[in-house]
Amino acid sequence: MDPQTFASLIGINYKTYYSWERGVAGPSLETALKVAKKLNKKVEDVWYLD
Repeated sequence: MDPQTFASLIGINYKTYYSWERGVAGPSLETALKVAKKLNKKVEDVWYLD
């Protein structure tokens, strides 16, 4: 799945998703949980704290 399709699937703008990929910004907790659920993963498997 390409990044634009994934961003649409989780209900966010592609530019927002791209900023996450570049490490410029991160998702809210609610969005992080939504992404983890879509990926069938635990949130800590998708994101980690530095």
